Amino acid sequence: MTPSPALFAPLLLASLAVFAWGCWRRLSLISLGQPEDRFDNIGVRFGEMFRYAFGQKRVLAKPFGINHALIFWSFLILLIANTEFILNGLFPHTIKLIRLPFELYVPLAFMIDIASLLALVAVMIAAVRRLISPPYPEARTPEAFFILGLIAILMLASFALNATELAAYMIKSNSDPASFLANARKMMPVSALVAGILPPLQLNAIHSTAWWAHALALCAFICYLPNSKHMHILTAIPNCFLHRLEKPNTQPREDFIPGNTFGIGRVDRYSWKDLLDSFSCTECGRCQNVCPASITGKPLNPRGVIHDIKVNLLENGAELKKSGTQQMPLIGDTGEGSISEESIWSCTTCGACMEACPVFIEQMPKIIQLRRHLVESDAQFPEELLNLFENMEGRSNPWGIAPTERTKWCSQINVKPFEKNTTEYLLYVGCAGSFDSRNKHVSVALAQLLDKAGVSWGILGKDEKCCGDSLRRLGNEYVFDRMARENVEMFIERGVKKVITQCPHCFSTLKNDYRQYGLELEVIHHSELLRNLIQDQRLVLATATNTTMGTTVFHDSCYLGRHNDVYDAPRAVIAAATGTVPVEMERTRNNAFCCGAGGGRMWMEEHGGERINLTRVTEALKQKPDTIGVACPYCMTMFEDGLKDVKADGVKVRDVAEVMAEALFLP
Repeated sequence: MTPSPALFAPLLLASLAVFAWGCWRRLSLISLGQPEDRFDNIGVRFGEMFRYAFGQKRVLAKPFGINHALIFWSFLILLIANTEFILNGLFPHTIKLIRLPFELYVPLAFMIDIASLLALVAVMIAAVRRLISPPYPEARTPEAFFILGLIAILMLASFALNATELAAYMIKSNSDPASFLANARKMMPVSALVAGILPPLQLNAIHSTAWWAHALALCAFICYLPNSKHMHILTAIPNCFLHRLEKPNTQPREDFIPGNTFGIGRVDRYSWKDLLDSFSCTECGRCQNVCPASITGKPLNPRGVIHDIKVNLLENGAELKKSGTQQMPLIGDTGEGSISEESIWSCTTCGACMEACPVFIEQMPKIIQLRRHLVESDAQFPEELLNLFENMEGRSNPWGIAPTERTKWCSQINVKPFEKNTTEYLLYVGCAGSFDSRNKHVSVALAQLLDKAGVSWGILGKDEKCCGDSLRRLGNEYVFDRMARENVEMFIERGVKKVITQCPHCFSTLKNDYRQYGLELEVIHHSELLRNLIQDQRLVLATATNTTMGTTVFHDSCYLGRHNDVYDAPRAVIAAATGTVPVEMERTRNNAFCCGAGGGRMWMEEHGGERINLTRVTEALKQKPDTIGVACPYCMTMFEDGLKDVKADGVKVRDVAEVMAEALFLP
């Protein structure tokens, strides 16, 4: 029953050499990436790593997450057992856990036995799930079953090894089998159960077979790990440590120097952290399963994007190191390893993929960088965007309407201009609130509420310019940069310190993107301000409820919710105005489904699959609402269009400001 170091040592050394080479071959490619600081706030990062990597917080957020978490936690415990196995294989009879003090050995042996059982059950469940109901169609791969099979072999061999040793000791000590096994079950319940059914005359053969099965499976696992997608076992924990501590809701600036290459058109233009992301992807499919583009049949698959980046890096890595040139294009229709333009333009930048990823991979920013390269370096973008870009550059709004028209929405009410050192809040009306006929009603309702509450506010009038959100998310960084500079200069010149927005895209851009230009504003979304005014009793309802709304279901805007964590304020306004908490859809808050208009998709047609807004409207109608509450002009437009398409004429769409205004001002 003794392992053979003469055979095991060369096998182990060869496996470790393959492991080291595989790790070096892949991880050295990360150095091709551009510099990025991800080592600030070390204490916070360690906390995040323990919470999300070791605590598996995001993994457990999904129904099948407990299964993966059990495998992970079991393997942490089984590291002890496998370390003992390796050392015992090299130095038989010298290193054994049983030599530990009895008080330490018994609970440790119990934990290892139970962990082995849990891991075995978990991999069996995982295998059955991949056969019957895989997380995504491509998940049913030979590689997946090979890894699950190796784990199962390790667990079964471990039980056999422990059981033969228990049985041999029982025979050697001439103990009563019933009494011995009863005591053994307190220490190793599963192994003791197996020991009771082993044939005494075959113990040596079973032990030898189990030992070498365990050795071969372990060495195969060591060899295979860094050369497959399961390398995430090595990189996922560091990736959680290195994840962006703030919300990844903005993009890096670029210096527009002649001769520069803008955006990312080659894999080595990504940062080293982006490249680490590609090796950290577990290919669990969670991003794919929440992506509105993927769900509705568009070419985009966020999991596929990260996979293609990894494949491209592996294909081009050697040549990039040698000569700085690429052989496989990063953007194109050449198959695996290249990302199609169609998929790049399908993204709504909703952020659902990043919210779902258990190891904090940042898919969305990588896609926008690809867009930036297409627009700025290659001048390749959908033809329908040409008019938008020209309108933005020429008249600073998507429709190309004259700036003098920006104040037409307030022609029937008394609105004052913002005055430096006098007015507290700038109401940044936004393009939709100024020009869109439907959203002008929201602007009027909000203005009336601000006056009712006695808020000191004013507008920029014809001098207001678009914030540039759509431009930046569509990759037109040059025009965005120009508009942002002009806005920042105007805000500073006019002494703007506090800003109210009714558009989450304006809210996010002014609050987050403009910090890159040295402008620190106190930006508040109108739903937050209205909630505060209600709480401070500056807006007091004359009646208990607004009964005109009926049953109200609320839709979370991606740029208000996922990108900026504003969830409760709009619900609080609706609840105060109607006397009833709004009904929730099936996908809500940080799991909410996009309306389809973000990332500049508001200005583009959907040419494939089902329309995203129709999918969301259908989900809302399942709650049988009378009113759909929104807090975003884009969402307003997408829902109203969707309701017309499905002919749900009896359902209204109302912004939270309209809901509150109707409660206060309607008889």
